[in-house]
Parts: sequence; C-alpha cells; structure tokens
Amino acid sequence: MLLWLVPLVGVLAAAAVFVLLTHSSTRADGCTITDGTKTTSLDLAQAANAATIASVGAREGLGDHAVTIALATAFQESKLHNVRYGDRDSVGLFQQRPSQGWGTPAQLLDPHYSARAFYRHLAKVPGWRTMPVSDAAQAVQRSAAGYAYGDWEDVSRLIARALTGEVSTGIACTYAKPVSSAAGLTSALQADVGPLSAATTSKAGWRAASWLVAQSAQYSIDSVSFAGRRWTRASGRWTPYARATGVTYTLIR
Repeated sequence: MLLWLVPLVGVLAAAAVFVLLTHSSTRADGCTITDGTKTTSLDLAQAANAATIASVGAREGLGDHAVTIALATAFQESKLHNVRYGDRDSVGLFQQRPSQGWGTPAQLLDPHYSARAFYRHLAKVPGWRTMPVSDAAQAVQRSAAGYAYGDWEDVSRLIARALTGEVSTGIACTYAKPVSSAAGLTSALQADVGPLSAATTSKAGWRAASWLVAQSAQYSIDSVSFAGRRWTRASGRWTPYARATGVTYTLIR
C-alpha cells in the first residue's frame, strides 16, 4: 500500500507546483514606470491621475520641475487618488478646499481642473523654479507638515520624466478589462494633451503616447504606437514596430 502512496504524493506535489507557477505568471493590472535602472509601480487610477497632472503642467508651460512638485504634492495629499473626502472640506488629488477659494467640490474632483488650479497658484510663488520641491509645494499648500512633500521627490521625479516625455517608453501598463468605455476620450485628450497632430517633437510625442498608455484602462485603449515602438495592453510592454511614426492608438473592439 505504501508503494502506491509515494507516486501519488509526487503527482499531487507536481500538480500543486504547476498551479502555483500558473497563478504567479498571471499579469496583474497596473503600470510600471521605468527610467534606466530606476523603476516604480502605480495602480491604474494613480497612473491616469499622474498623466493628467504631467500633461496639464506641460500645457501650462511651467516645465518639468513644476510637474515634479505637483506630483509630490498629490502623493502626500492623496497618494494620487482622487478622493472625495479629507480634512475639513478638502477634496481631490491635492486636497484643495472650496472654502478657501479653490473651486467648487465638483470642480476640485476633476483632475484636470485641480491640477490646473495647483499650477496657477504655484506660478505665483516668487522663485518657485529654483526652490526645493518641499518648499515650493508648501508655499502653495500651506500644510501643517510641509516637510513631508520632500519625501516624495525622488519617485515624483522618476514619474515626471516618464510622463513629460523626457524619456521614451517610460510607462507601460496592462489590464484585463477596461474601467470604462472610450466615451470621453476625445475631449479628455484635447484638454490634457491637445491635438496629436501637434506632437511634432520627440518629447511632445512621448508625452502624448505616455498619456494614452496611462489612461488606457479608463478609455478602453488597446495599443499605442510612436517612433518605431508599440505598446499593447495584452503584453504590458513596448516592442519594436516599424510602422509607428506619429502618435496613434487603437481601441478595444
């Protein structure tokens, strides 16, 4: 009887290993930000919000340092999630307060609006362009713990480089099912990025392509191509693609 048990135990063990390997190879929804040897991960909502913050900063003409400041602020205030609650009447990515003149609650829960409001306050801070990230953020937010913004500087700079187009193929995402449909993509793209036909430089092109990848789950985007590279949601990575010149995308059918 024992002679039959040994092979059976071996078969069961092998089956268990197979199940574990199969499960561990399943790609989880989310995004990876990479710049050389540096990397970090964001969930799909964080990536979409970060892309809006980065693109709005570019549209406002404030430069990449401003984007790093804004991302560090949003990390500290909301972990890059568009929350509907906060201290007193604070809401949104930056925990801005309607009672302090930042806008209505509905406006502040719009990532594009709240990012634009943050940048316009930042632009009024004397010397912000040469300030440390924590000091510039605190000058806008006036937080009780202003020093904490600096804790997010390194990761925010990494994300800013990927989403402003400083580095190519800096963000790659994957997801099994879209969060929503493609409805609203055209207006969101126009508001955050502008017309794709205007992305005539490498940096502008990669900023637009990165925005599309970061927003892919939100708008059912299946693939994005630019400058000889192509990202697909199924693979979750960028691969060579000879037909890619201008920024293009396809939707899930």
